[in-house]
Amino acid sequence: MDGINALMDGFGTALTPQNLLYAVIGVVLGTAIGVLPGIGPAMTIALLLPLTFTLEPTQAFIMFAGIYYGGMYGGSTTSILLNTPGESASVITAIEGNLMAKKGRGAAALATAAIGSFIAGTLGTLALALVAPQVVRLAIQLGSPDYFAIMMLAFIAVTTVLGASKIRGLASLGIGLLIGTIGIDPTSGQQRLTLGLPELADGIDVVVVAVGLFAVGEALWVAAHLRRSPAEIVKVDGAHMNREDWRRSWKPWLRGTLIGFPFGAIPAGGAEIPTFLSYATERKLSKHPEEFGHGAIEGVAGPEATNNASAAGGLVPLLTLGIPTTATAAVMLGAFQSYGIQPGPRLLQDQGDLVWGLIASLFIGNVILLALNLPLATVWAKLLNIPRPYLYAGILFFASIGAYAANTSTFDLWLLLIIGGLGFFMRRFGLPVVPAIIGIILGPVAEEQLRRALQISDGELSGLINTPFSKVVYAIVVILLVAPAVIDRIRSRRSGDGGTGTGEGHGVPPLAPQHANQEGQ
Repeated sequence: MDGINALMDGFGTALTPQNLLYAVIGVVLGTAIGVLPGIGPAMTIALLLPLTFTLEPTQAFIMFAGIYYGGMYGGSTTSILLNTPGESASVITAIEGNLMAKKGRGAAALATAAIGSFIAGTLGTLALALVAPQVVRLAIQLGSPDYFAIMMLAFIAVTTVLGASKIRGLASLGIGLLIGTIGIDPTSGQQRLTLGLPELADGIDVVVVAVGLFAVGEALWVAAHLRRSPAEIVKVDGAHMNREDWRRSWKPWLRGTLIGFPFGAIPAGGAEIPTFLSYATERKLSKHPEEFGHGAIEGVAGPEATNNASAAGGLVPLLTLGIPTTATAAVMLGAFQSYGIQPGPRLLQDQGDLVWGLIASLFIGNVILLALNLPLATVWAKLLNIPRPYLYAGILFFASIGAYAANTSTFDLWLLLIIGGLGFFMRRFGLPVVPAIIGIILGPVAEEQLRRALQISDGELSGLINTPFSKVVYAIVVILLVAPAVIDRIRSRRSGDGGTGTGEGHGVPPLAPQHANQEGQ
């Protein structure tokens, strides 16, 4: 009940006219930019972060929360109408949603996505308010070995869950950890990887890194592919559902919520796996399995609910442990740090007004999203007609302004260009961006916890696994490393025996074309 009482106080913070205005701005920006292909909430927050330094932290994070939820819905609009997910959590939506739109059922697809997002987001945020205080009580009892084990779980999970190649994921993580070590060693006072440049003595600002990897890297990548022919945009006349659509959607909405929240709350879980799981579940339980692969509404309702419930669940480890599970959460962690706030077990105690105001604003943002998205679906669809050259030229302009505004340093502009080039080449060679940004942010923290644990144990490595909690976490790490190989072997044996196969009617239909910059990169 402590969480509910604190949540009521949070509504008092979030419902002030000024904070309510920032919630509306965040939802509108998140939805509008989430609709645009390749621009997800992570890039939006990264671009706006330098421009919000004049705001109070509570106002800034209420706006970021609106962007987070709004971007989730905007990505589904792109998936349904353009068959191009705005972020990776909307990939599954493209499978059935675009087929529904091509059959003249785009309005129903948009409506079930909007209402499912509202229901799952509301229930997921309520679960966040109930779960967060309990996680904090556990986290306060953890020591340095436990925190280091959790961060190792985050590093391993983000490289095994995201992307098709573990090697590329580890390479991306290594790049992030390397960038995170630049600056002065806090223990010895020695400079590391500064190349003799005094501007690097304090390290590289996370804002510059986030804007460079997401915004500049994406803009350069798109510029290199502008000659590709544009995809066809399906026209819609709004968002509405008939009685049969409601009957077939309400159970997937609830099941999607139950699937999405726990996966989102797992460090580095993200929304990709639970949306696939939700799609497979709905296909298995549907009374109309023959419609899957041809435009089944359950295939939109379930994954979209899962997507938004996972977004709420992802705030649990971010706020209580300081560990991000998605690219957007990683950028928000950088935003907390830029305000001098370190998410973790003491956040609810030290910054209670901010945290509970943020959680309350998620409920408010959900209501605003539903009110905006149902009548304005055709308006958001028109944003897809913005020419790409104009769009990404504007992104580069605001990225440069934001990077300069962070420290008013022209050196940061050079860093922005270099890191943007790195982001381009990471996309070129298939390296996911999320492990890099998580490595940059969590790397120094993991190093600090590792040193503390070794100091306590007098340098003995056994000091890293001398608690029951750390042993459980490392067991999960081993499972994450071993399970994919075991699953692949079982699948290959079944295929060899003429089992499941990959023919029509057996697996998941081929995924829709994906844009390079996605939430789960």
